[in-house]
Amino acid sequence: MTDGKAAEKEEVLKEWVPRTELGKLVLSGKIKSLEEILLSNRKIMEPEIVDYLEPDMQTMVIDVKKTARVVRAGRKFSFRAAVLIGNKKGIIGIGMAKDREKWPAVRKAEKNAKLNLILVKRGCGSWECGCNEEHSVPFQVTGKCASVRVTLIPAPKGAGLVVGNKIKPVMEFAGIKDVWSKTKGNTSTTLNFVRAAIDALRRTLKVKQSPDMERKIVKVTK
Repeated sequence: MTDGKAAEKEEVLKEWVPRTELGKLVLSGKIKSLEEILLSNRKIMEPEIVDYLEPDMQTMVIDVKKTARVVRAGRKFSFRAAVLIGNKKGIIGIGMAKDREKWPAVRKAEKNAKLNLILVKRGCGSWECGCNEEHSVPFQVTGKCASVRVTLIPAPKGAGLVVGNKIKPVMEFAGIKDVWSKTKGNTSTTLNFVRAAIDALRRTLKVKQSPDMERKIVKVTK
């Protein structure tokens, strides 16, 4: 974060008057971390909450496209931007927005990303490692967006990010240091590729047992 941008955020936070109950709890110090908010499934409605709790959140513009809409007077142009944010410690988000100008669209997308954060469960799911550190995904997960499928596979420590270049920033922003991947579909579509990777990371918190395992548990409890 540049010094100018950091100073601008500080000024905004000084004048921040929370409009939601969650914002008031954060400003009063009753809620001290984003993890606490995300684990309680509370909806973040103010981007200032993220700036207040995580002032060093990293941001990256991953896609900007010029779009056109046909109107009676001709074609009306605008920009669609997608911004990735993360703290490199298990919290990540993506936001999209449109505007007639490029940089206003980017700023709007960054705000939207702060309102759509997810918590990523990290671990050491590789049988080759077993270090019990949070450097990879805890188990194999698959995410999807449109025709794109991204499967993340736990990797041992030191393997690095063996993934497509377009989703390396996603892993880095989420705090994943070692992972293997398999992809299907039109991965040349940057936005869908990134969103599929984020969907896979979202699923690290959704552990579902197989029907066979559930039946075994029922038998044991009986």
